[in-house]
Amino acid sequence: MRQRRRAEVSLPSTTEPETKNPDRSDSEKTRRVFLFCLAFRLANALLVQTYFNPDEHWQSLEVAHRIAFGYGHLTWEWKKGIRSYLHPLLFALLYKVMAFLGLDTPLFMIKAPRLLQSIFSAVGDLYLYKLSVLLFGHQVAKWALTNWFMFFCIARTLSNSMETVLTLVSLYYWPCLRPSSSKIPLVSRKFGLAIAAIACALRPTSAIIWLYIGLLELFVTRDRLRFIFLEVAPIGFVLPVLPIALMFSGYSLAAISTPNSPIGKKRGSSSVSGKWPPKMRLAVLFLLASNIPMALYMSLIHQRGTEDVMNHLSKEVPNEKVKSVLFLMPCHATPYYSTLHRDIPMHFLDCSPSENKGVPDESDRFMMDPAGFASEYAKNWSIPSHIVLFESEEKLLKDFLVSHSYKEEKRFFHAHFKVDRDLQASVAVYVLTGQ
Repeated sequence: MRQRRRAEVSLPSTTEPETKNPDRSDSEKTRRVFLFCLAFRLANALLVQTYFNPDEHWQSLEVAHRIAFGYGHLTWEWKKGIRSYLHPLLFALLYKVMAFLGLDTPLFMIKAPRLLQSIFSAVGDLYLYKLSVLLFGHQVAKWALTNWFMFFCIARTLSNSMETVLTLVSLYYWPCLRPSSSKIPLVSRKFGLAIAAIACALRPTSAIIWLYIGLLELFVTRDRLRFIFLEVAPIGFVLPVLPIALMFSGYSLAAISTPNSPIGKKRGSSSVSGKWPPKMRLAVLFLLASNIPMALYMSLIHQRGTEDVMNHLSKEVPNEKVKSVLFLMPCHATPYYSTLHRDIPMHFLDCSPSENKGVPDESDRFMMDPAGFASEYAKNWSIPSHIVLFESEEKLLKDFLVSHSYKEEKRFFHAHFKVDRDLQASVAVYVLTGQ
Protein backbone atom coordinates (compact mmCIF):
# COMPACT_ATOMS: atom_id res chain seq x y z
CA MET A 1 0.00 0.00 0.00
CA ARG A 2 2.77 2.41 0.91
CA GLN A 3 4.58 1.76 -2.39
CA ARG A 4 1.38 2.18 -4.36
CA ARG A 5 0.71 5.52 -2.66
CA ARG A 6 4.17 6.74 -3.54
CA ALA A 7 3.62 5.71 -7.14
CA GLU A 8 0.33 7.57 -7.22
CA VAL A 9 1.94 10.72 -5.84
CA SER A 10 4.79 10.61 -8.31
CA LEU A 11 2.53 10.48 -11.35
CA PRO A 12 2.55 13.73 -13.40
CA SER A 13 -0.61 15.80 -13.08
CA THR A 14 -2.83 16.17 -16.15
CA THR A 15 -5.35 18.58 -14.64
CA GLU A 16 -3.15 21.71 -14.69
CA PRO A 17 -1.69 22.12 -18.18
CA GLU A 18 -1.30 25.87 -17.66
CA THR A 19 1.46 25.39 -15.08
CA LYS A 20 3.46 23.23 -17.50
CA ASN A 21 3.28 25.74 -20.33
CA PRO A 22 2.60 29.24 -18.96
CA ASP A 23 3.91 30.89 -22.14
CA ARG A 24 1.17 29.21 -24.19
CA SER A 25 -1.47 30.36 -21.71
CA ASP A 26 -0.17 33.95 -21.79
CA SER A 27 -0.05 33.89 -25.59
CA GLU A 28 -3.65 32.70 -25.77
CA LYS A 29 -4.75 35.40 -23.33
CA THR A 30 -2.89 38.05 -25.34
CA ARG A 31 -4.59 36.86 -28.52
CA ARG A 32 -8.03 37.04 -26.89
CA VAL A 33 -7.33 40.54 -25.55
CA PHE A 34 -6.23 41.76 -28.99
CA LEU A 35 -9.27 40.28 -30.76
CA PHE A 36 -11.56 41.90 -28.20
CA CYS A 37 -9.78 45.26 -28.57
CA LEU A 38 -9.90 45.00 -32.36
CA ALA A 39 -13.64 44.28 -32.42
CA PHE A 40 -14.25 47.09 -29.92
CA ARG A 41 -12.19 49.66 -31.85
CA LEU A 42 -13.78 48.74 -35.18
CA ALA A 43 -17.18 49.40 -33.62
CA ASN A 44 -15.69 52.53 -32.05
CA ALA A 45 -14.58 53.82 -35.47
CA LEU A 46 -18.04 53.24 -36.96
CA LEU A 47 -19.76 55.00 -34.06
CA VAL A 48 -17.65 58.17 -34.19
CA GLN A 49 -19.63 60.59 -36.37
CA THR A 50 -18.74 63.96 -34.89
CA TYR A 51 -16.18 66.70 -35.51
CA PHE A 52 -13.53 67.24 -32.85
CA ASN A 53 -10.35 68.85 -34.12
CA PRO A 54 -9.55 70.20 -37.62
CA ASP A 55 -6.22 68.35 -37.64
CA GLU A 56 -8.10 65.05 -38.02
CA HIS A 57 -8.89 66.08 -41.59
CA TRP A 58 -6.68 69.00 -42.53
CA GLN A 59 -3.32 67.66 -41.29
CA SER A 60 -3.76 64.02 -42.28
CA LEU A 61 -6.56 63.03 -44.67
CA GLU A 62 -6.52 66.23 -46.72
CA VAL A 63 -2.77 65.89 -47.25
CA ALA A 64 -3.11 62.17 -48.02
CA HIS A 65 -5.86 62.91 -50.55
CA ARG A 66 -3.59 65.39 -52.33
CA ILE A 67 -0.78 62.82 -52.46
CA ALA A 68 -3.04 60.03 -53.74
CA PHE A 69 -5.36 61.93 -56.10
CA GLY A 70 -3.54 65.15 -56.94
CA TYR A 71 -5.97 67.61 -55.33
CA GLY A 72 -6.60 68.65 -51.76
CA HIS A 73 -5.78 71.71 -49.68
CA LEU A 74 -2.42 72.12 -47.97
CA THR A 75 -2.45 74.49 -45.01
CA TRP A 76 0.34 76.97 -44.39
CA GLU A 77 2.28 74.49 -42.21
CA TRP A 78 2.79 72.20 -45.20
CA LYS A 79 3.75 75.06 -47.50
CA LYS A 80 6.35 76.14 -44.96
CA GLY A 81 7.62 72.56 -44.64
CA ILE A 82 7.20 72.26 -40.87
CA ARG A 83 5.03 69.10 -40.92
CA SER A 84 6.06 65.47 -41.41
CA TYR A 85 4.53 63.49 -44.29
CA LEU A 86 5.05 60.24 -42.38
CA HIS A 87 1.53 60.12 -40.96
CA PRO A 88 -0.44 61.20 -44.09
CA LEU A 89 1.45 58.65 -46.19
CA LEU A 90 -0.32 55.82 -44.32
CA PHE A 91 -3.68 57.10 -45.51
CA ALA A 92 -2.38 57.99 -48.97
CA LEU A 93 -1.49 54.30 -49.39
CA LEU A 94 -4.99 53.35 -48.21
CA TYR A 95 -6.53 55.76 -50.74
CA LYS A 96 -4.41 54.29 -53.55
CA VAL A 97 -5.54 50.76 -52.69
CA MET A 98 -9.17 51.88 -52.52
CA ALA A 99 -8.90 53.60 -55.90
CA PHE A 100 -7.28 50.50 -57.43
CA LEU A 101 -10.14 48.34 -56.14
CA GLY A 102 -12.79 50.87 -57.18
CA LEU A 103 -13.80 51.47 -53.56
CA ASP A 104 -13.24 55.24 -53.45
CA THR A 105 -16.96 55.92 -53.01
CA PRO A 106 -18.36 58.53 -50.56
CA LEU A 107 -19.11 55.92 -47.88
CA PHE A 108 -15.68 54.26 -48.05
CA MET A 109 -13.85 57.59 -48.23
CA ILE A 110 -15.50 58.57 -44.95
CA LYS A 111 -15.27 55.27 -43.05
CA ALA A 112 -12.12 53.53 -44.31
CA PRO A 113 -9.50 55.89 -42.77
CA ARG A 114 -11.03 55.57 -39.29
CA LEU A 115 -11.31 51.80 -39.69
CA LEU A 116 -7.62 51.67 -40.54
CA GLN A 117 -6.83 53.83 -37.51
CA SER A 118 -8.94 51.49 -35.35
CA ILE A 119 -6.55 48.62 -36.17
CA PHE A 120 -3.60 50.68 -34.93
CA SER A 121 -5.67 51.72 -31.91
CA ALA A 122 -6.30 48.07 -31.04
CA VAL A 123 -2.53 47.50 -31.07
CA GLY A 124 -2.20 50.43 -28.65
CA ASP A 125 -4.86 48.90 -26.40
CA LEU A 126 -3.04 45.57 -26.42
CA TYR A 127 0.26 47.15 -25.39
CA LEU A 128 -1.44 49.24 -22.71
CA TYR A 129 -2.82 45.95 -21.35
CA LYS A 130 0.55 44.21 -21.60
CA LEU A 131 2.39 47.11 -19.97
CA SER A 132 -0.17 47.19 -17.15
CA VAL A 133 0.25 43.43 -16.61
CA LEU A 134 4.02 43.82 -16.59
CA LEU A 135 4.00 46.59 -14.00
CA PHE A 136 0.96 45.84 -11.85
CA GLY A 137 -0.72 42.56 -12.84
CA HIS A 138 -3.89 41.38 -14.56
CA GLN A 139 -6.26 42.92 -12.03
CA VAL A 140 -4.94 46.38 -12.86
CA ALA A 141 -4.67 45.75 -16.61
CA LYS A 142 -8.35 44.93 -17.10
CA TRP A 143 -9.36 48.33 -15.69
CA ALA A 144 -6.78 50.35 -17.62
CA LEU A 145 -8.73 50.19 -20.90
CA THR A 146 -11.83 52.08 -19.73
CA ASN A 147 -12.11 55.79 -20.57
CA TRP A 148 -14.63 57.78 -22.60
CA PHE A 149 -12.11 60.28 -23.95
CA MET A 150 -10.00 57.48 -25.46
CA PHE A 151 -13.19 56.21 -27.12
CA PHE A 152 -13.82 59.71 -28.45
CA CYS A 153 -10.26 60.30 -29.74
CA ILE A 154 -8.25 57.18 -30.44
CA ALA A 155 -10.14 56.02 -33.55
CA ARG A 156 -9.79 59.44 -35.18
CA THR A 157 -7.15 60.06 -37.83
CA LEU A 158 -5.20 62.49 -35.65
CA SER A 159 -1.43 62.23 -35.55
CA ASN A 160 -1.89 62.31 -31.75
CA SER A 161 -3.71 58.98 -31.97
CA MET A 162 -0.84 57.32 -33.81
CA GLU A 163 1.65 58.98 -31.48
CA THR A 164 -0.22 57.44 -28.54
CA VAL A 165 -0.04 53.94 -30.04
CA LEU A 166 3.68 54.22 -30.77
CA THR A 167 4.34 55.56 -27.27
CA LEU A 168 2.58 52.59 -25.67
CA VAL A 169 4.49 50.07 -27.79
CA SER A 170 7.86 51.65 -27.08
CA LEU A 171 7.14 51.98 -23.34
CA TYR A 172 6.48 48.25 -23.18
CA TYR A 173 9.96 47.49 -24.55
CA TRP A 174 11.75 50.13 -22.49
CA PRO A 175 14.00 48.33 -19.95
CA CYS A 176 13.99 50.82 -17.07
CA LEU A 177 10.20 50.58 -16.80
CA ARG A 178 10.30 46.81 -16.28
CA PRO A 179 10.55 45.21 -12.82
CA SER A 180 13.90 43.53 -13.60
CA SER A 181 15.54 45.54 -16.36
CA SER A 182 18.88 43.77 -16.07
CA LYS A 183 17.35 40.60 -17.55
CA ILE A 184 16.01 42.36 -20.64
CA PRO A 185 18.10 41.96 -23.80
CA LEU A 186 19.54 45.10 -25.35
CA VAL A 187 17.57 44.41 -28.53
CA SER A 188 14.40 45.23 -26.54
CA ARG A 189 15.77 48.69 -25.73
CA LYS A 190 16.81 49.25 -29.33
CA PHE A 191 13.35 48.30 -30.57
CA GLY A 192 11.70 50.57 -28.01
CA LEU A 193 14.07 53.38 -28.95
CA ALA A 194 13.33 52.94 -32.66
CA ILE A 195 9.57 53.13 -32.05
CA ALA A 196 10.09 56.22 -29.86
CA ALA A 197 12.10 57.82 -32.67
CA ILE A 198 9.23 57.21 -35.12
CA ALA A 199 6.81 58.77 -32.62
CA CYS A 200 9.03 61.86 -32.41
CA ALA A 201 9.31 62.03 -36.19
CA LEU A 202 5.54 61.84 -36.39
CA ARG A 203 4.99 64.50 -33.73
CA PRO A 204 7.94 66.39 -32.22
CA THR A 205 5.95 66.86 -28.99
CA SER A 206 6.69 63.20 -28.19
CA ALA A 207 10.18 64.36 -27.26
CA ILE A 208 8.70 65.78 -24.05
CA ILE A 209 7.84 62.28 -22.84
CA TRP A 210 10.96 60.59 -24.15
CA LEU A 211 13.33 63.18 -22.75
CA TYR A 212 12.25 62.20 -19.24
CA ILE A 213 12.26 58.44 -19.91
CA GLY A 214 15.59 58.67 -21.74
CA LEU A 215 17.18 60.45 -18.77
CA LEU A 216 15.77 57.79 -16.45
CA GLU A 217 17.25 55.03 -18.60
CA LEU A 218 20.58 56.85 -18.69
CA PHE A 219 20.56 57.03 -14.89
CA VAL A 220 19.80 53.34 -14.24
CA THR A 221 21.70 51.67 -17.09
CA ARG A 222 25.19 50.29 -16.55
CA ASP A 223 26.36 50.83 -20.13
CA ARG A 224 25.76 54.58 -20.49
CA LEU A 225 28.28 55.15 -23.28
CA ARG A 226 26.82 52.32 -25.35
CA PHE A 227 23.32 53.69 -24.75
CA ILE A 228 24.25 57.22 -25.92
CA PHE A 229 26.62 56.57 -28.81
CA LEU A 230 25.55 53.17 -30.18
CA GLU A 231 21.79 53.35 -29.65
CA VAL A 232 20.42 56.88 -29.16
CA ALA A 233 22.69 58.65 -31.66
CA PRO A 234 22.25 56.23 -34.59
CA ILE A 235 18.47 55.76 -34.09
CA GLY A 236 17.49 59.34 -33.03
CA PHE A 237 -1.75 67.47 -24.11
CA VAL A 238 -1.19 65.68 -24.56
CA LEU A 239 -3.00 62.34 -25.58
CA PRO A 240 -0.16 59.79 -25.08
CA VAL A 241 -0.06 60.64 -21.37
CA LEU A 242 -3.69 59.57 -20.87
CA PRO A 243 -3.18 55.78 -21.20
CA ILE A 244 -0.31 55.99 -18.72
CA ALA A 245 -2.61 57.78 -16.28
CA LEU A 246 -5.25 55.09 -16.90
CA MET A 247 -2.83 52.42 -15.64
CA PHE A 248 -2.66 54.16 -12.27
CA SER A 249 -6.43 54.58 -12.31
CA GLY A 250 -6.66 50.82 -12.91
CA TYR A 251 -4.26 50.24 -10.04
CA SER A 252 -6.55 52.17 -7.69
CA LEU A 253 -9.61 50.20 -8.83
CA ALA A 254 -7.79 46.90 -8.43
CA ALA A 255 -6.68 47.93 -4.92
CA ILE A 256 -10.31 48.70 -4.00
CA SER A 257 -11.50 45.35 -5.37
CA THR A 258 -8.87 43.39 -3.39
CA PRO A 259 -8.32 45.41 -0.19
CA ASN A 260 -6.46 42.63 1.62
CA SER A 261 -4.03 41.79 -1.20
CA PRO A 262 -1.02 43.97 -2.08
CA ILE A 263 -1.45 44.39 -5.84
CA GLY A 264 2.22 44.86 -6.50
CA LYS A 265 3.10 41.47 -5.01
CA LYS A 266 0.60 39.56 -7.14
CA ARG A 267 1.47 40.52 -10.70
CA GLY A 268 0.60 37.08 -11.99
CA SER A 269 -2.77 36.87 -10.25
CA SER A 270 -5.76 37.09 -12.57
CA SER A 271 -8.64 36.01 -10.35
CA VAL A 272 -10.37 37.54 -7.35
CA SER A 273 -12.10 35.45 -4.72
CA GLY A 274 -15.40 36.67 -3.30
CA LYS A 275 -17.63 39.58 -4.29
CA TRP A 276 -16.63 43.18 -4.84
CA PRO A 277 -16.74 45.34 -1.73
CA PRO A 278 -19.32 48.20 -1.62
CA LYS A 279 -16.68 50.82 -2.55
CA MET A 280 -15.78 48.86 -5.68
CA ARG A 281 -19.40 48.51 -6.73
CA LEU A 282 -19.88 52.24 -6.35
CA ALA A 283 -16.70 52.94 -8.34
CA VAL A 284 -17.83 50.67 -11.18
CA LEU A 285 -21.29 52.24 -11.23
CA PHE A 286 -19.67 55.68 -11.38
CA LEU A 287 -17.42 54.60 -14.27
CA LEU A 288 -20.37 53.21 -16.22
CA ALA A 289 -22.56 56.23 -15.50
CA SER A 290 -19.88 58.73 -16.53
CA ASN A 291 -18.01 56.99 -19.35
CA ILE A 292 -20.74 55.36 -21.45
CA PRO A 293 -23.04 58.42 -21.80
CA MET A 294 -20.08 60.73 -22.46
CA ALA A 295 -18.54 58.40 -25.04
CA LEU A 296 -21.81 58.02 -26.92
CA TYR A 297 -22.85 61.69 -26.69
CA MET A 298 -19.49 63.08 -27.77
CA SER A 299 -19.03 60.51 -30.55
CA LEU A 300 -22.55 60.45 -31.96
CA ILE A 301 -24.18 63.83 -31.20
CA HIS A 302 -21.96 66.74 -30.17
CA GLN A 303 -20.60 68.72 -33.16
CA ARG A 304 -21.75 66.32 -35.85
CA GLY A 305 -23.24 68.90 -38.21
CA THR A 306 -19.97 69.77 -39.96
CA GLU A 307 -19.38 66.07 -40.70
CA ASP A 308 -22.97 65.54 -41.87
CA VAL A 309 -22.94 68.51 -44.22
CA MET A 310 -19.87 67.22 -46.08
CA ASN A 311 -21.33 63.71 -46.22
CA HIS A 312 -24.44 65.25 -47.80
CA LEU A 313 -22.47 67.27 -50.35
CA SER A 314 -20.34 64.26 -51.28
CA LYS A 315 -23.52 62.37 -52.22
CA GLU A 316 -24.88 65.31 -54.22
CA VAL A 317 -21.71 65.90 -56.26
CA PRO A 318 -22.01 62.79 -58.51
CA ASN A 319 -25.47 64.00 -59.59
CA GLU A 320 -23.86 67.31 -60.62
CA LYS A 321 -26.07 69.19 -58.16
CA VAL A 322 -23.02 70.73 -56.48
CA LYS A 323 -20.79 72.78 -58.78
CA SER A 324 -18.92 74.96 -56.26
CA VAL A 325 -19.03 75.59 -52.51
CA LEU A 326 -18.29 78.60 -50.30
CA PHE A 327 -17.87 78.05 -46.55
CA LEU A 328 -18.86 81.25 -44.72
CA MET A 329 -17.76 80.01 -41.31
CA PRO A 330 -14.57 79.95 -39.20
CA CYS A 331 -11.70 78.34 -41.09
CA HIS A 332 -11.24 74.55 -41.07
CA ALA A 333 -14.68 74.01 -39.51
CA THR A 334 -15.53 71.09 -41.82
CA PRO A 335 -13.74 68.27 -43.64
CA TYR A 336 -12.76 69.19 -47.21
CA TYR A 337 -11.71 67.38 -50.38
CA SER A 338 -10.83 64.19 -48.51
CA THR A 339 -14.57 63.73 -47.87
CA LEU A 340 -16.03 65.39 -50.96
CA HIS A 341 -13.63 63.43 -53.25
CA ARG A 342 -14.43 65.52 -56.31
CA ASP A 343 -12.24 68.27 -57.78
CA ILE A 344 -14.74 71.12 -57.86
CA PRO A 345 -14.06 74.75 -56.81
CA MET A 346 -14.38 75.24 -53.06
CA HIS A 347 -13.33 78.14 -50.86
CA PHE A 348 -13.12 78.56 -47.10
CA LEU A 349 -12.08 81.66 -45.16
CA ASP A 350 -8.32 81.67 -44.75
CA CYS A 351 -6.72 81.93 -41.32
CA SER A 352 -3.03 81.54 -42.17
CA PRO A 353 -0.82 83.64 -39.88
CA SER A 354 -0.06 87.04 -41.37
CA GLU A 355 3.47 88.40 -41.67
CA ASN A 356 2.06 91.77 -40.62
CA LYS A 357 1.19 91.73 -36.92
CA GLY A 358 -2.23 93.02 -35.99
CA VAL A 359 -3.75 92.43 -39.42
CA PRO A 360 -6.85 90.17 -39.05
CA ASP A 361 -7.22 87.26 -41.45
CA GLU A 362 -10.31 86.44 -43.54
CA SER A 363 -11.84 84.27 -40.87
CA ASP A 364 -11.44 86.91 -38.17
CA ARG A 365 -12.82 89.68 -40.38
CA PHE A 366 -15.86 87.59 -41.19
CA MET A 367 -16.55 86.80 -37.51
CA MET A 368 -16.26 90.51 -36.60
CA ASP A 369 -18.76 91.63 -39.27
CA PRO A 370 -20.38 88.74 -41.21
CA ALA A 371 -22.74 90.88 -43.29
CA GLY A 372 -20.14 93.52 -44.18
CA PHE A 373 -17.51 90.91 -45.07
CA ALA A 374 -19.92 88.89 -47.23
CA SER A 375 -21.10 91.96 -49.13
CA GLU A 376 -17.51 93.01 -49.85
CA TYR A 377 -16.49 89.46 -50.77
CA ALA A 378 -19.38 89.08 -53.22
CA LYS A 379 -18.08 91.99 -55.33
CA ASN A 380 -15.27 89.82 -56.72
CA TRP A 381 -16.51 86.25 -56.31
CA SER A 382 -17.23 83.56 -58.82
CA ILE A 383 -20.75 82.92 -57.58
CA PRO A 384 -20.92 79.50 -55.83
CA SER A 385 -23.75 77.03 -56.28
CA HIS A 386 -23.79 76.29 -52.52
CA ILE A 387 -23.01 78.26 -49.35
CA VAL A 388 -22.43 76.51 -46.02
CA LEU A 389 -22.65 78.44 -42.74
CA PHE A 390 -23.47 78.10 -39.05
CA GLU A 391 -26.87 79.16 -37.74
CA SER A 392 -25.32 81.91 -35.59
CA GLU A 393 -23.96 83.68 -38.71
CA GLU A 394 -26.94 82.69 -40.86
CA LYS A 395 -29.18 85.00 -38.80
CA LEU A 396 -26.95 87.94 -39.70
CA LEU A 397 -26.75 87.01 -43.39
CA LYS A 398 -30.42 86.42 -44.20
CA ASP A 399 -30.79 89.59 -46.25
CA PHE A 400 -27.50 88.93 -48.07
CA LEU A 401 -28.54 85.37 -48.98
CA VAL A 402 -32.01 86.40 -50.21
CA SER A 403 -30.64 89.33 -52.24
CA HIS A 404 -28.22 86.98 -54.02
CA SER A 405 -30.95 84.43 -54.86
CA TYR A 406 -30.03 81.74 -52.32
CA LYS A 407 -32.56 79.55 -50.56
CA GLU A 408 -32.13 77.02 -47.75
CA GLU A 409 -31.64 73.49 -49.04
CA LYS A 410 -30.71 71.46 -45.96
CA ARG A 411 -30.04 71.90 -42.26
CA PHE A 412 -28.03 69.67 -39.92
CA PHE A 413 -27.99 69.61 -36.12
CA HIS A 414 -24.56 70.48 -34.74
CA ALA A 415 -24.42 71.14 -30.98
CA HIS A 416 -26.50 71.73 -27.86
CA PHE A 417 -24.03 74.13 -26.24
CA LYS A 418 -21.29 76.49 -27.34
CA VAL A 419 -17.65 75.47 -27.30
CA ASP A 420 -15.35 78.38 -28.14
CA ARG A 421 -17.67 80.89 -29.87
CA ASP A 422 -21.40 81.59 -30.01
CA LEU A 423 -23.71 78.59 -29.97
CA GLN A 424 -23.37 76.83 -33.33
CA ALA A 425 -26.63 74.91 -33.00
CA SER A 426 -26.91 73.84 -36.63
CA VAL A 427 -25.22 73.97 -40.01
CA ALA A 428 -27.24 75.28 -42.95
CA VAL A 429 -26.73 74.66 -46.67
CA TYR A 430 -28.00 77.32 -49.07
CA VAL A 431 -28.31 76.68 -52.78
CA LEU A 432 -28.42 79.17 -55.64
CA THR A 433 -31.97 79.38 -57.01
CA GLY A 434 -32.33 77.24 -60.12
CA GLN A 435 -29.59 74.77 -59.15
